[in-house]
Amino acid sequence: MRTRDVHKERIIQETAITMIVRDGLNGFSLQKLAKAANVSPATIYIYYEDKEDMIVRIGATVAEQLLHYSLKDFSPDMPFAEGMKVQWMNRAKYFIDHPVEMQFIELIRYSPFHAKVQKQIGLNFGAIMGEFVCQAIKKKELKKLPFEVYWSIAFAPLYQLIKFHDQGKSFVNEKFELNAKLINQTLELVLKSLKP
Repeated sequence: MRTRDVHKERIIQETAITMIVRDGLNGFSLQKLAKAANVSPATIYIYYEDKEDMIVRIGATVAEQLLHYSLKDFSPDMPFAEGMKVQWMNRAKYFIDHPVEMQFIELIRYSPFHAKVQKQIGLNFGAIMGEFVCQAIKKKELKKLPFEVYWSIAFAPLYQLIKFHDQGKSFVNEKFELNAKLINQTLELVLKSLKP
């Protein structure tokens, strides 16, 4: 039985993420991955059962990294505006520092693998954020809204700014770079719209 090599496993994961972002889930295969990562196909099977197992486990790893990153210096007991600012800054920093992982997460989110990835995540992010939102509603810092409406107002503007940053341009500007001033300006408008 061959032993696991953490360095080799990391190379396989990083190469898989890059290939999936570049070629899509349908264009990805373990044979192509083995060649690109300069390992034998048998080496991949030391770490993963098959293609689906690999995608789900790598997806869960990347999602957990994002969730842990977004909870840095965050507490569900924070005032709503402060907690939102921490969330926005953490998420923006993660996505700007990890653009390939951002694109990978987006691909997984709209794939049949998403539900399986969600089940693999150990961190109960939903419970933490749910507590944050419930406390904000009790403290009259946040309107009570259906989840989808809340999420669309609270986070979709940030993700659109991050997409513009990732593209390096917007619909009207040939050059776009996200910065703290733009994040704060947008967040201020979001917070105003969510106040009771």
